[in-house]
Parts: sequence; C-alpha cells; structure tokens
Amino acid sequence: MSNIKHHERTRAQESSNAIERMYITMRHLFIRGFYKPMGVSGEMLRNSLLLLRPEIYGSIGEEKAELEGLLYVIDRLPEGIEECTFINLTSDEGYSNSHFKTIIPEKRRRNCYRIDDEQMNIEITRGRSEIYDILTHLTFLFVESHKISNRVLVDEEEGLTTRDWEKLEKSVLSKKELTNEEREVAITHTANILGRTFDELRAVYNDFATPKQPERLLHIVYWLGKLALEEQVNNNKRTITFTPVLRERIGHHIHGEIWANNIKEILYKNSLLNRPIHVISANMHSVMNTLFAPAALKTLASKKDVFEVYEALSNNDNKALRDKVNAEALRKGMLYIKDTSGANIDVQLFDTSKIDISKIDIKAKEEILHEKKPVILVMDYAFGEQAYETIDELLKPYQKNGEKIHLNVESLSIMGKAGILEGGKGDIMIPSAHIFEGTADNYPFKNELKKEDLEGQGVEVYEGSMITVLGTSLQNKDILKFFHDSTWQVIGLEMEGAHYQKAIQAASKVRGSIGNDVKVRYAYYASDNPLETGATLASGGLGTTGVRPTYLITRTILEQIFNSI
Repeated sequence: MSNIKHHERTRAQESSNAIERMYITMRHLFIRGFYKPMGVSGEMLRNSLLLLRPEIYGSIGEEKAELEGLLYVIDRLPEGIEECTFINLTSDEGYSNSHFKTIIPEKRRRNCYRIDDEQMNIEITRGRSEIYDILTHLTFLFVESHKISNRVLVDEEEGLTTRDWEKLEKSVLSKKELTNEEREVAITHTANILGRTFDELRAVYNDFATPKQPERLLHIVYWLGKLALEEQVNNNKRTITFTPVLRERIGHHIHGEIWANNIKEILYKNSLLNRPIHVISANMHSVMNTLFAPAALKTLASKKDVFEVYEALSNNDNKALRDKVNAEALRKGMLYIKDTSGANIDVQLFDTSKIDISKIDIKAKEEILHEKKPVILVMDYAFGEQAYETIDELLKPYQKNGEKIHLNVESLSIMGKAGILEGGKGDIMIPSAHIFEGTADNYPFKNELKKEDLEGQGVEVYEGSMITVLGTSLQNKDILKFFHDSTWQVIGLEMEGAHYQKAIQAASKVRGSIGNDVKVRYAYYASDNPLETGATLASGGLGTTGVRPTYLITRTILEQIFNSI
C-alpha cells in the first residue's frame, strides 16, 4: 500500500516539477524574444508537456492523434493558424486601424491578424496568463502535427509520403465541394493518418465544421501535417516571436489602467463616484436579468418558474427576449461601458436609486437602499493574472483636478466557472482560501457567502480551499488528486482567485485605497471535473446545466448587497 502511495506522490511531484519548468521556460523564451517550438529551444517545453500529459490534451503522449484536445485548442486559437509558419505575439500596436481583418477565436476574446500566407499576429492585452495559454496550446498543436508527419513520411531524404497523405492532399486542395461519398473516402484516409477509427472521426467531424469551412477537420490535419513535413524534410522550422513592444509593456498594467480610469471617469460624470460601490466580477447577463427580467417579461414570468425564464434567456434563439430585458435595464438607469482599452472587459453600472424595488423578486431592504443608493459595478471575466491588473487599478483613488478621490468600495463579489474535484458539472464551490499553484502563496479570507446560503436549491454545494492554476491546460489527474487528498483538501481549481484576492488585500490592508472592512464574496460553478475521465473541459460546454448555479449565485450576492448595507 505504501509503495502505491509513494508512486502516486512521485507522479504528482513529477507533474508539479513539469508545470514549474514550463512556467520558467515560457518566461525565459518570452524574454529571449523568439523560439522554434519543434527545435532545440522548444525542447524543454515539449518534454515538460509530454511528461505532464494534461487531462485536457488526452492522448498527447500516445502515437494516435488527440481529437477532443485538438478541438479545444483550435477553438481558442485564430482561424488559419495551422497554415502559418510564423506566429508573432504582439502588444496592441495599431493593427485594428489597418486593412488587416480582425480574427477573433471562437472561445477566447483576443484580436488576431493574418499578415500574409505564412504569418499570424496574436494581440496580447490580458497579461502573462494569455501568453502561457497560447504557448501551451501551440506546443500541443505542434506535437500533434509531428505525429501526423511521422505517420505519413515514408522516406525522409526523398520526402516520399504515403498514399493516404496524397489522397488527403487531393481532397483538401480540390476547389469543388465534396460529395458525401468523397467526404467519407477522405475521412477514411485521415483516420489512417491519425491512428483513429473511421467512427471516431465521423463523431467529431461536424464539431470542427464551420459554415464557411464544412471540411475544416481535413483542412486542419492537412496543414498541420504539411508544415511538420516542411520542418522534417526541408528544416523549415515554425517560429514564434514576441515583439519588442510586447516585451517592454507586459506587466505594466497599461490596458488595466486605461480601463479603470475610463470607468472612474464615467462614475464621476454621472455623480456616482462618491456612492457606496459594490463590484461584481461575473458575466454580462445574470445581474441584469435578475434585476430586470421580472418587469421586462411580465407575461412569461407569470407563467414560468424564474429559473425557466433565465433558461429561456440563455437560449441563443431568444434574442428578442434578451433585447427586451436590455431595453428595460437601460431605461432604468443601467450604463453599459463597452471596453475600448484592449482589456476586453466590458462593464455595466446599475444605479439602485433608479430601480423599482417592488418589481424585483429578491428580498431587499427598501429604506436602506433609498438612504444609501448603492451602485453595482458588474465587470466581465478577467483572464488569469489580468484579474490582479484590473482590480488593482480599479481600487486606486481617482485623480481629478489635482484631487485624490477614494472610491467607497463596500464589497467585491467574484463569480466564475471552475473545475471541481468532487461532485460534477453545475455544482457550486464556495472557497475559504485561494492557493496559488507553483508558489508558496496562499490567501485565506472571510467569505461572506456560506454553504448554507446556497444549499437545498437543487444544486450540490461544496466548501473548502481552491487552487488558482497557471492555465486550465496544465493539469493532470495525479497532481489534482494530490491536492484533493492531501491536507490542502482542495475542492476545485480556477485561474483568477489568488490574483483577485492579492489585489484586494493590497488595496485594503497595504495601500489603504479602500476600507479595511471591505466584504468579499467568492463562488464558482463547476464547468468540468478533471478527475473524471470524459468530464474535462475538452468534453464540451455546460449547456443549460450552468443556468441554475449561475443565477443562484447571482441572486444570493444581490440579496446580501440589498440586505446588509
């Protein structure tokens, strides 16, 4: 038994070392300014990723290709990246004012620009976490591409390839639309190339397809393989570069400062700066829908349970319903601040003095609200380290006409998605501390949200420590099991908690920018359970499972704000 325990711990320690090495290597390569992912300079990154074998990347360590992981990565990188030999990570350097078309990945808010046939520029405006995210995904992509070239290359010196490869090339380069028969023939050859079955490929084929590119999976496999062959046969290595401006700006809160000053300017212009402010980091719909859906959708709300109304609003086909709620919110004083700083974080401001309390369906102490007139500031999700940058800048005093105006921030509430280590998708986690992975930093705090506040409402609730990870794609079962089973007793993992808390503690306890008694609330709902095979983020989204936990958390946060002022 002790031998098994020792082996498990050793595997967890190996994984922990691999994450640390990746973290240090990525910082080193960034400072260096460029590297070749499949060359000597990228070797440490590749080896560490292969040693770690993150859950999200499935069979990366095996000979066969990983399909779910490939889809996860491709959705988070710009369209066409598989065709590019040169990938350039830039700061916001003015490309948005050029003729280059902005490409925004399906599942990540970042601006990318295809410069020419060979080069893709990716704009980094959300801090180092974004760089780690991209480099990890690219390393996975290039490792997978070499699996393809190794399977199709018959003679390296002559550059001879298999019949499967020639048939795939013919299908991809053909200008005409494929018939169903031709598609199935192409899938057969591609399945051989990937070491997968025809059925496995057919099952994911439509997940990769887009309206513009129905045969996208064939296209991706072909271009990944083609560039890997170029590397092996002609030594034409793919290169990742970081621009001098990006290297100079990173870590200086340039976008966060512009973002925060713009918000404070709008608060000042609308005479809201001196009011009690409650910051909520969440999405751009749940607070607005909680406050205004009952009044805006009276007929629907009278026939349905409130959570069914929220579910209807989250359905992509119901744009008309969402527009109604949005119009009601704007009529009742909501200010919407579309981000222009590059931080990619939009903001909504709610002046509670303009809300008709009789028309909301959550408990509220009307007389206190009338007297104090709090303002609710809802900010969209930050990304990793960006959470520190944005909150740190937001909580600083506002400088106006030589005067320093301190914000009267009474509470900060953070709601987000996280991986859960016990329980399943849609369950809720209430953290009591954030532990920062790869460091000795931990942030215990008094969470105003308690397990009993959310229990008994159709969702499982867990309470305990949570770990703030360097990236969702840097986890494996061994290390997560260690965190869960050891004295840390971690219940879940996410990417921003420690960064938020570090900024809040600095502002309240060190800088004195905000009061020492600021209230904090953290709650997360589970997007996946990385300890369960087939339940990782790569296995697909939450669908409507996320509606109830999202709104339970939102309603509880708002009730606490409206009743304990």
